[in-house]
Amino acid sequence: MPQAQVVLPLSYRISAGHSHPVRPPQPTGVVYRRYIPWLERTLSFRVADAEADLPHFHRWMNDPHVAEFWEEEGDTDYHRAYLERLGADAHSLPLIACLDERPIGYFEVYWAKEDRISPFCEAADFDRGWHVLIGEADCRGKAFVSAWLPSISHYLFLDDSRTRRLVIEPRSDNQRMRRNLQRSGYDLLHEFDFPHKRAVLGVLPRQRFFEEQFWAPQ
Repeated sequence: MPQAQVVLPLSYRISAGHSHPVRPPQPTGVVYRRYIPWLERTLSFRVADAEADLPHFHRWMNDPHVAEFWEEEGDTDYHRAYLERLGADAHSLPLIACLDERPIGYFEVYWAKEDRISPFCEAADFDRGWHVLIGEADCRGKAFVSAWLPSISHYLFLDDSRTRRLVIEPRSDNQRMRRNLQRSGYDLLHEFDFPHKRAVLGVLPRQRFFEEQFWAPQ
């Protein structure tokens, strides 16, 4: 079963020039599970294991479809170090998305206050965001997006009741992602520049997500 939420007493620290709440330890194992009727399969998110998940993570990152947006191609040592670094960083959480226990993709969840997105969104203490790649080609397309996109939003709002917004920064030229986000309740507010890409700010308020039932496919 997914683990219960860990809520720490509120205290602050400074990371990379940002004052933010001390984050809870990373969980292990499955953190979210949901049956998807239109796929007739169970979607789950579990915390990535740097050794057990390395073969498919390495393959996904070197897939040209993924590399076009992630730009993280490399050898197995590079990708092992990547997962180990994320696993030791309280600001981030690496997740493997599975359908009926088959790994199909990867999510990188982050706390926005101490993330690079913070200056562009006036991040609150418990705002969160995510990055995604779907590594298995047969699990791409609208039916699958309608499963994982509402579900990652749902997971993050359930994980901490203090999270009032999700804030994300996909590449501005990723038109398919822009359409999918808007269909799933995200407002695309403005474009801005990182050193490595031009991004668009996407925001999903907690109240809108639950009032308009965006946890269900649109």
